[in-house]
Amino acid sequence: MKTVKIIKIGGNIINNEKKLSSFLYNFSQIEGPKVLIHGGGKSASDLAKKMNTPVKMINGRRITDAKTLDIITMVYAGKINKEIVAKLQANNTDSMGFTGADANTIKATKRPSLPIDYGFAGDIVKVNIKIPVLLIDNQITPVFCAITHDKNGQLLNTNADTIAAEIAIALSTKYITELYYCFEEPGVLTDINNKNSVIENINSTKYTKLKDQGVIFKGMLPKLDNCFHALNNKVTKVSVGNSDMLFKENTTHTSIKI
Repeated sequence: MKTVKIIKIGGNIINNEKKLSSFLYNFSQIEGPKVLIHGGGKSASDLAKKMNTPVKMINGRRITDAKTLDIITMVYAGKINKEIVAKLQANNTDSMGFTGADANTIKATKRPSLPIDYGFAGDIVKVNIKIPVLLIDNQITPVFCAITHDKNGQLLNTNADTIAAEIAIALSTKYITELYYCFEEPGVLTDINNKNSVIENINSTKYTKLKDQGVIFKGMLPKLDNCFHALNNKVTKVSVGNSDMLFKENTTHTSIKI
């Protein structure tokens, strides 16, 4: 059975052209099948400000009204996604860019408006792997942005970490899947101000204790919840850290276990 690496990159890479080019060059050197998932970094917020559209956030999550949805679709599904695909082609990695609407790949439902109305935010209902499998088996790398749809014509803004977990879970029915969350820190930290405070191994028991003790930065909790959700649904391996963990041996990062 093939092993497929599902790799999600964060804003620290997307927001920096030099870092993005370097990452995509290294990504192209990874042998074997792989899938890339990306959000939009701060590009959508920058464009929103230029268009005099207020950027509204609650608990670190974007409120996606109709105008904001237009902006993030332009940025995520358009500029960023196609630039990534073009750079991968330049590095001889044949790839194809997707939203969840393409080939009905990721169906979602609009999040309930209570207790907080996040607007056109989508919660994933189903991942259809027919086309991703076809691409993977033909040495083409799927590149997903953080846009899904409801199959009634409505696009939805969906958390990229969640998309990565759900794609890894869906693909686990056909392949051995490994999920990598690449972000700005070297791993999950006990002290947000100390990059040397990486927790190198977290299992579900330890995670519960760390949460109860308030050790882990609150912004990390949704990402870690996605990690355990993936492991509990047949994803073989989950790692969290900066992108060096993909390309350099013995790089400090956080390994997530059941």
